[in-house]
Amino acid sequence: MARQLARLGQLDIKKTLFLLCDIQDKFKPGMKLFDQMVNNSKKLVAASKHLEVPLIVSEHYPEKLGRIVKDLDVSHAKMIYGKTLFSMATPEMRNKVKELFPGDLESIVLFGLESHICLEQTAIDMCDMGYQVHIAADCAMSRSLEDRAIALQRLREIGCHITTSESIIFKLMKDKNHPKFNEVRKLVTFTSEDTGLSKL
Repeated sequence: MARQLARLGQLDIKKTLFLLCDIQDKFKPGMKLFDQMVNNSKKLVAASKHLEVPLIVSEHYPEKLGRIVKDLDVSHAKMIYGKTLFSMATPEMRNKVKELFPGDLESIVLFGLESHICLEQTAIDMCDMGYQVHIAADCAMSRSLEDRAIALQRLREIGCHITTSESIIFKLMKDKNHPKFNEVRKLVTFTSEDTGLSKL
């Protein structure tokens, strides 16, 4: 029953991992909606901390592309690592996932840059590993909005759940009586910023 719910897109807070992919300073000049995407991503990053959902963070070639933007507080992340592989699924990252979830991980929440490159290749690897992958579309961006649109379409076709940051947060809490509801509610007081999804 639990596996069926996961396949349908439900999230079990104890069996979910957040992956933040490459939201770095050097990408900002080439992305029109970068700031909006970062502001939406703040909700997920903060929710992962409040709800104690493990977070893993990658930085693509940080020597040249810089670090994760300072607007995102990832100090609680279980792993922050540099990579040259486009996918986040490096051997080191795979080992960390096994360490965090010895056999009971069901769902991945994936967000970051760029939708059609690192995000898409990470999602493919996570699907291949047997996980249900949820793409926070309002926290996923590419330099080209066409590349982003096609990537989201392709990710849906391979079985990913295309969703939004707020949907993810409420799926994790499930109930107004969740002990962290009042803290997390502050994150969604204001609607997410428009990242052009209505035009896709």
